[in-house]
Amino acid sequence: MNNALPMGRVFGIPLRMHWTVPVLVWLFGYSLGSRTLPDSVPDRPGAVYAVAGLAGALLLLASLLAHEAAHAVTARRKGIPVQGITLWALGGVTEMGRPRAAGAAFLVAVSGPLTSLVVGAVAFGAGVGLGTVHGWAVPAAVLLWLGWINAVLGVFNLLPAAPLDGGRVVQALLWWRTGDRDRAERAAARSGQVMGAAMVAVGWISLLRGYPGGLWLSFIGLFVMFVAGAERKHAALAPALRGLRASDAMTTPVETCPDWLTVERCVEEVALQARHGVLPVTDFDGRPSGLLHLGRLAKVPPDRRDDLRVRDVAVPLERCTACGPEDLLTDVLEKLTLGGGAYILVIGAGRLAGVITERDVTRLLQRHALRGPAAR
Repeated sequence: MNNALPMGRVFGIPLRMHWTVPVLVWLFGYSLGSRTLPDSVPDRPGAVYAVAGLAGALLLLASLLAHEAAHAVTARRKGIPVQGITLWALGGVTEMGRPRAAGAAFLVAVSGPLTSLVVGAVAFGAGVGLGTVHGWAVPAAVLLWLGWINAVLGVFNLLPAAPLDGGRVVQALLWWRTGDRDRAERAAARSGQVMGAAMVAVGWISLLRGYPGGLWLSFIGLFVMFVAGAERKHAALAPALRGLRASDAMTTPVETCPDWLTVERCVEEVALQARHGVLPVTDFDGRPSGLLHLGRLAKVPPDRRDDLRVRDVAVPLERCTACGPEDLLTDVLEKLTLGGGAYILVIGAGRLAGVITERDVTRLLQRHALRGPAAR
């Protein structure tokens, strides 16, 4: 996911935080401190509500991290590669490879919601204990709120619609029962599209009836519809791409740009003659070092173009999608992150062997269609 900042590691897994996370913390902290706590524990100083609201929002963020960490740790124990965890406004995303067995897929899917339900039960129990035994009303109210939120999160994620965890559970069960992974993925994605549309409809009806929370539900529904549609498309593509290597799809030769050029020289000598909107960049030794988006290059102020180098505005290699020429194309396409664009660097022996674009994949699919049903 773009615009996410590295925040260290959790259980050895890279953790990133999207810029929307502070917005999430502020919204929940404000709602908790200005409404929920004053209603449940009245007549306290405003500073108490503000501090308790912020503490509750941070605890919620920690519980979201626990949910995603459960997915990641379970996946790693099942031999599934995990690229990282990203927290953002709608919770979190765990980037991982595809499970090779239905049982592993099931365990990875249920681990997150179960963790949320356990966290919710513990928080609720602690809140009851603090309130009844010690009389700490404000901390107890915060923990009761946290328990309720985690219970809702766990149940909501178990809805049978991809990309929610419940959709992954249904997908794993269908895969186990039918032995057809592609069919199971398509069914889960269809249910996700239907569920997302239902969320949007209910959200708008709620909003029109004066419930502001309906807007948030509609936003979640749109996200579910979008991701489910992408997953359904991917499931339909899988049979056509199965068995193909990255080298079968890549384009070569490739236009490149030295990363040590100034932005001004790059514009004059490379960008104005480029045939594509994205260019791989290379270092002094000719090794790939990242990607340069011409749109980003154009945003550099004219008075800074002689001071900045291409490497200063390019996306570094570690944030790009890269693979080897012999990697399976289906595995490579799974590395693409949401919103990252279908542009893949194919690197062999430390050198740029080619690139794979959305157009290259489309061309392969068109060839597959031309062969006809009898040839498949």
